[in-house]
Amino acid sequence: MKILSARIDNRLLHGIVATQWAPQIGPNRIMIIDDEVATNPVLKSSMKLGKPAGMAVSIITEEVATDHLLKNAYGEQTIFIIVKSPQIILNLVNKGIAIDKLTLGGTVAPANPTAPGIIKVHNRAYINPAEVPVYQELIRKGIAIEGQYVPSDKVINVQEILANS
Repeated sequence: MKILSARIDNRLLHGIVATQWAPQIGPNRIMIIDDEVATNPVLKSSMKLGKPAGMAVSIITEEVATDHLLKNAYGEQTIFIIVKSPQIILNLVNKGIAIDKLTLGGTVAPANPTAPGIIKVHNRAYINPAEVPVYQELIRKGIAIEGQYVPSDKVINVQEILANS
């Protein structure tokens, strides 16, 4: 099992992820880690409608994902992880799961995007003050973090943005 990439996207699996990111990354499995969606049958069924052809999709809780990844439950498959929060990625890494790259794709826009401490990465992604230490810890652990909404967008180095904020 190899994790090819991880993405933060508040909409998780949607058209851009299914038609642009997944084909570009080329995993065997898309793993959506979200406790709310994983435990809500309606949300889970709706999200599965966006499954890219030829790829397996897991929509699971953080606990189940951690268990499956630590037990190598997916054998030789390659995995693309999608979450809403950087804290989930940090939790996985702290439990010994190797993740080399994280893309900050989309977040919920803050009520006041110019409020003190809010960091705009690109037009679709912001970092709130509570998340700054999480991103900094991920960078300290050697994870490359890039901001990019669609694959054709310019890649933004999140480490540089955090260093200059």
